[in-house]
Amino acid sequence: MEEDFPFKYSVVDVLLQIVGLILFVSDLVLDVWAICSLYIDGAYISMGLLIFLLLGSSVLLHVFSWIWYSDGKEYQQTKVDIFVKKHFLLKPVHVLQLGVFLRYTSILEISIFHLRKRTLIFKEAVVHLTHDLLMLRLFETFSESAPQLTFMITIIFMREELDPFTVVKAIASAVAVAFSVLMYHRAMRESLPDKNKMGWRSSAFYFLWNLLLIGPRITAVALFASVLPVFVVAHFLTLWMPFVLWAWRQRTDFMDSPGGEWLYRATVGLIWYFDWFNVSKGNTKRRSIIYHGIMLLDSGLLIGLWWWIRVSDTSCRGPFPINPYVLVSGNIFLYIVGLALKAVYYKWFHPKLYTHVQVEAEPACMLMSMDEPDSVRITERPQPQPVSGAKKRMRNLATTFYS
Repeated sequence: MEEDFPFKYSVVDVLLQIVGLILFVSDLVLDVWAICSLYIDGAYISMGLLIFLLLGSSVLLHVFSWIWYSDGKEYQQTKVDIFVKKHFLLKPVHVLQLGVFLRYTSILEISIFHLRKRTLIFKEAVVHLTHDLLMLRLFETFSESAPQLTFMITIIFMREELDPFTVVKAIASAVAVAFSVLMYHRAMRESLPDKNKMGWRSSAFYFLWNLLLIGPRITAVALFASVLPVFVVAHFLTLWMPFVLWAWRQRTDFMDSPGGEWLYRATVGLIWYFDWFNVSKGNTKRRSIIYHGIMLLDSGLLIGLWWWIRVSDTSCRGPFPINPYVLVSGNIFLYIVGLALKAVYYKWFHPKLYTHVQVEAEPACMLMSMDEPDSVRITERPQPQPVSGAKKRMRNLATTFYS
């Protein structure tokens, strides 16, 4: 079985993990810097909202991390994990919001000290740990980075001041969100057996249409929040609750416990507020069309409300830094272009189409779809026994991707 296990860990992978840890720490430093800047400026309400977003995202990630550590008996534990559990430090580590650092430490321990070891257990341990860490970073993208970018653009619109540095910072943040989605998708595909790797041209298209879909969506929400900040929470709940029920109707099966599954569905609802995310088998194309139709209508409604308030209350507001006609038409146009590029990507630029794939009970691949799946046929081998934990998550995500 070891020969069939496709995962290969190299020095480059180790360096990427180190870079990922450095970027994670840098992100924390920048968050602290942003909080301090708002405090110095006397923007205490904005500072409080930012702290709420950061803490909420961190708590969400560490709840998932705690659940997965509690269920993670099927793969080899590292020395770091054994030490933490032996001294009953697992719960304090997660209460102190250090669970992500623990996961990075475990992966680095395996990859650095056992790089030349090619046993099946070692490879499975790396796959499972990496998969869970990438899942957490993806959740962080839509629970922290996307809301934080929305918050940043909202402040720009409320102050009605547009300086080059702020514009560059907002664009860079939007690029970072789309890039994180791309890197997750590429990382998942790297471990798929017998599948062409995602080339740079395909990656460029994938990144571009994600940027053109996420960017206008965030801009529409920010415009609405700039004129009706009190109602943005009500708007979020109005969409989020039906999205959670929609995920329930699709009968997701990602976590091992009912409570954990509902937490996952709630997180999916949060992701859907910003971007499409495939979670179940079936007619994915139809669900994607329904979703993007809802997003077009909702974003149009938000922009329309912003426009109406701007027109009806001009005496209370100065000249907007961007031509409203250009902003509105450009935002809608970019979203439509993003949909067109997404269709083009799946028509001509997807790395591998019409492939026959077998999904085993203990798959070596690890995939999650941020969009509709490949046009493939699935052969699912009989499962000798039920699986749980990381194996279950990877198996279900693989079958979901190819549904």
